[in-house]
Amino acid sequence: MNEQNQAFDRRMLEVLVCPMSQATLEYDAERQELISKSAGLAYPIRNGIPVMLQDEARELE
Repeated sequence: MNEQNQAFDRRMLEVLVCPMSQATLEYDAERQELISKSAGLAYPIRNGIPVMLQDEARELE
């Protein structure tokens, strides 16, 4: 598999939480993001790896 096209492993959702709120995350496959509704943030997934940094997160509308 090409490194640029690596898929996000959904099993990671069982152990990952939002670093800001400690709440569970939802996976948005279309946008390749992990969504924290409680913090109002969307964390990007790059090359199959979630980037769980507040500075990299997008604010939800």
